[in-house]
Amino acid sequence: MTQPRPPLTLAGMALGARLASPLLPGVITYAAALGAFAALKGLSLAEITLMNVMVYAGASQFVALEVWSEPLGLPLIVTMVGVAAAVNLRMILIGASLRPWFSALPVWQVYPALGIVTDPGWLLSMRYHAGGGRDWGIYLGSAALLYAAWVLGTIPGHVLGALVAHPEAWGLDLVMPAFFTALLVPLWKGRAQAAPWGVAAVVSVVVWQLAGGYWFIIAGALAGALVGAFADER
Repeated sequence: MTQPRPPLTLAGMALGARLASPLLPGVITYAAALGAFAALKGLSLAEITLMNVMVYAGASQFVALEVWSEPLGLPLIVTMVGVAAAVNLRMILIGASLRPWFSALPVWQVYPALGIVTDPGWLLSMRYHAGGGRDWGIYLGSAALLYAAWVLGTIPGHVLGALVAHPEAWGLDLVMPAFFTALLVPLWKGRAQAAPWGVAAVVSVVVWQLAGGYWFIIAGALAGALVGAFADER
C-alpha cells in the first residue's frame, strides 16, 4: 500500500524554526567555540566555514580538529574521517527512525534534508510526529535554522580567537545537554520505555568509563534500540 506524501507548508517551516529558536544560544555558542578552536589550529575563516557547510557534524568536527596537525597527509585525513564517522554512527538510527515519515517523499528531497539533521532538531520533529502531525516543514524549518546558526556562528568565534575556546570553563558545555535532556521528558510514554532508556544510560556510562572517547554514544544507542525492539515484540 502506497503511503500518502506528507505535506510541506511554509507555516510548518515557520513553526519548526520557532520551536528550534530556544536552541540558538547553545548552537551559536558551540559554533563560536569551534571557530575559535579552528583559529588556534591555524585554519582560516574560509576553511572552517567551508568545513561547516560541507560536513556539519557538530561534536565530531571538534574531534576531527583535535587530531588535526600539519602536514595534512592521507593517513591523518583517514583518521579524521574515521573519528567523525564513529561519533556520527548514531545518525544511521536517526535516519531510520524518520523513514515512516519520509518514505513517501522523492529521494531528491529526502537526502538533502537528512544532510542537515541534528539531534535536537530530530527530537523536536519526532515529538511533533508522535503527536499526529505530518507536515515535514516542521523538520525542514528547524533543521535549516540550526544549520544556518551553526555556519554563521563560527564567524565571531574565529574572529575573537580564543575567548570561547574552552566553553567548559564557563559551564557553556552544559547548555546543549541540558536542553537535550529537557526535550526527552515529553517523549516519556510510560514504564514500557524504562527498560530501553535505562539500558541505554547504563551501557553508555559503562562504555565511557571503560573505553572513553565517543563510543559510548553508539553503544548506548544500539543497546537501547535492541532492548526497545525486544520489548515491542513482546
